[in-house]
Order: sequence, then C-alpha cells, then structure tokens
Amino acid sequence: MTSPTDPFADAGDQDLSRLLHGFQQDLAALEGLRDRVASVSGRGEAAEGRVVVKVGQTGALVGLTIDPRAMRLGSDRLAAAIMDAAARAARDAEQQASDLVTPFISGTLLDGDRADGVRADGGRAASARADRDHTRDRADRDRADRDRR
Repeated sequence: MTSPTDPFADAGDQDLSRLLHGFQQDLAALEGLRDRVASVSGRGEAAEGRVVVKVGQTGALVGLTIDPRAMRLGSDRLAAAIMDAAARAARDAEQQASDLVTPFISGTLLDGDRADGVRADGGRAASARADRDHTRDRADRDRADRDRR
C-alpha cells in the first residue's frame, strides 16, 4: 500500500521518493519562514530615546511612545523626531525580514548574485542600496543636528 506522504515508496522509484521528501521539507521550511516574516516588527528611537516607534513587517505603525519630555521639542521638532523614529523602525523591520529570507534565497536567481559570482543585475542593486544608505545616513545626521539645537 502506498503512503499518502510518499506515494512512490512502494513503486520502487527511490529518486522520485527522495525528490518528494526534499520538496516536503522545503515546503515546511518555507511555511515556517512565512510565519516568521509575518511576525517581524521593527523598533526605532529618536530624540534621545524620547520618541519610540514600533512598526509591523509592512512598515505600518503599530506603536508610538512619546516621553513627556519630548513635548519640549516643539511641534516641528517632535514631528521630525516621530518621522525619524518611524524610518528607523521601518529599516529595522526590513533588515530583520531580510535576515530571515537571505538563507533561503542565497545562491538562487532571487539572490542577485549568480552561482558563478557575477552580479545578475550588473551591480545596479548594490549601487542603488549604497546610494540609498548614504542618503539615509546623511538624513539621520541632519536630524540629529536639528535635535541638538
């Protein structure tokens, strides 16, 4: 009789049986990954920790804590601090999701790096990420300077 989890076991096709078993393991791992990615949340702080933002995996705001001392910043600087903390929280969530997904896509076409070590996109993604990170770092420094004033 054939097992519902391994219909090829009794048929004597060991190759198909191994393939099916590998597929089932991969599927279980991907389902676990989906659940872990869905539960990712990011946290960001600004104004010396007086503003704390929490976001979900999609970057949607799920929490905001404003220390009463942050009210002394004034409305413009408080708004900037909230935006800064939200951006940091979104980057945190993005990094956590990336850290979870990377082992699953490493070495695949989704990775951006081909198995032969050549960038599949000619390096454009890395260059764009570097530009984006440089812009974010500069914005973070500018906000920090404004917060100190």
